[in-house]
Amino acid sequence: IARMRQWILENKLVAEEQLDVLENEATEYVKQEQKTAWQDFNSVIQSEIAEFVTVAEIVGNLVPEVATIANELKTALDPLRKDLGNALHKSLIASRHLDISAKQALLNLYTSFKETNELRYSSTLHSGSALQVPHVPVQVSSEQSDGYQIIRNFFDAAMQRDARVFAFGEDVGKIGDVNQGFSGLQEKYGELRVSDKGIRELSIIGEGIGTAMRGLRPIAEIQYLDYLLYAIQILSDDVATMQYRTRGGQKAPLIVRTRGHRLEGVWHSGSPMSMILGSLRGMYVCVPRDMTRAAGMYNTLLQADEPALVIECLNGYRVKEPMPTNMGEFTVPLGQVETLRSGDDITLVTYGSCCRIATEAAQRLSEVGIEVEIIDVQTLLPFDIAKDIRKSVEKTSRIVFLDEDVPGGACAYMYQQVMEEQNIFELLDSAPQTISAKAHRPAYGTDGDYFSKPSADDVFTQLYAVMHETDPSTWPVLM
Repeated sequence: IARMRQWILENKLVAEEQLDVLENEATEYVKQEQKTAWQDFNSVIQSEIAEFVTVAEIVGNLVPEVATIANELKTALDPLRKDLGNALHKSLIASRHLDISAKQALLNLYTSFKETNELRYSSTLHSGSALQVPHVPVQVSSEQSDGYQIIRNFFDAAMQRDARVFAFGEDVGKIGDVNQGFSGLQEKYGELRVSDKGIRELSIIGEGIGTAMRGLRPIAEIQYLDYLLYAIQILSDDVATMQYRTRGGQKAPLIVRTRGHRLEGVWHSGSPMSMILGSLRGMYVCVPRDMTRAAGMYNTLLQADEPALVIECLNGYRVKEPMPTNMGEFTVPLGQVETLRSGDDITLVTYGSCCRIATEAAQRLSEVGIEVEIIDVQTLLPFDIAKDIRKSVEKTSRIVFLDEDVPGGACAYMYQQVMEEQNIFELLDSAPQTISAKAHRPAYGTDGDYFSKPSADDVFTQLYAVMHETDPSTWPVLM
């Protein structure tokens, strides 16, 4: 500001005396606006405090301590809502021995206080639009195609349907991404809609934010999930918090596409889901097990106004799947699990590439008389909205969580969601367990994958041990 003043005077844009007058007027204006804003803010709090004092004085006839709490709050200098919350809580403690009817007004006030401020300080993390998209089931032909062909056909259909959809990232354009999900689409739609970007994940996401806020539907590709680390700051600070920070006033429905989980490489086979779950609340996190599921999730997201991360299975592009016939129409509901295999003995909860590991292990377990129910959660944020995992545990009374994040990572998150949000503890006959990867980057090669991440052997061994504890005579000790 001082340099600006000096520049104005040196260029004789205005006389110094006039500049002093302008500065003084501006200072007084700002002070008055500050005072008015504080009065407007404080008047609402004072009315809330007055309501509490009225109720507290009545309860105070029975519990004098409550009257004292109310008086302290009433005479406090510039109290905040935190002070009102403290006073309400202390009053409930002080009146804990009263009959409910005698303190009902105080309880009602506390409930209203919590609900109002939940909306005031914790609302609009999501708009909810993605959860309202109608479910359109996939229809498939008898044709078996590679996964990359399915996802490429989806992107073709999406771009043909909506001119606002465009994609960009490292190697997305000319070669059609490293796994051919956009092969041939730059030639068809032009470089503006399918384009290559430099090796700078932060800039890729920044471009996605700006274009999404201006009404376009960008798909920003981070080449491998491991490299999301370089974009996590802007995703966490700007994308995930956008709706929350502005109370729904601004939106950036950016779709971030990446690929990860199992393959054979130190920096290309990561599954850092705990980092993502801890940093990206406010974005949806989709973990499809195959390219058909991925296409359905993209269809859902493109009909909504919320940001999301879609993590495709890195080892799924050459896996055969039936080709969908309603490619641009079918949707996968977010927060809805899918039961891949029915069983009565153990519920196995997993996602992504681990679904194939779980299926292989379950088939082998079936040969020794253990029937596993496999549940693919499909999305981690949101997580099993209908609480279908609980319904499975009501049948099996046992649960194991499987993923390829570090120990205490995404498995711990799923564990918390099911144990606390679905309250399954009372249903269990065996201790819940988790199966995760090792606490380091995956070692290189096929052997590295086998020894770094859970294999079908590992899953078989751990689930067999659960059943051995249940009935040692039927399932004698394995090793």
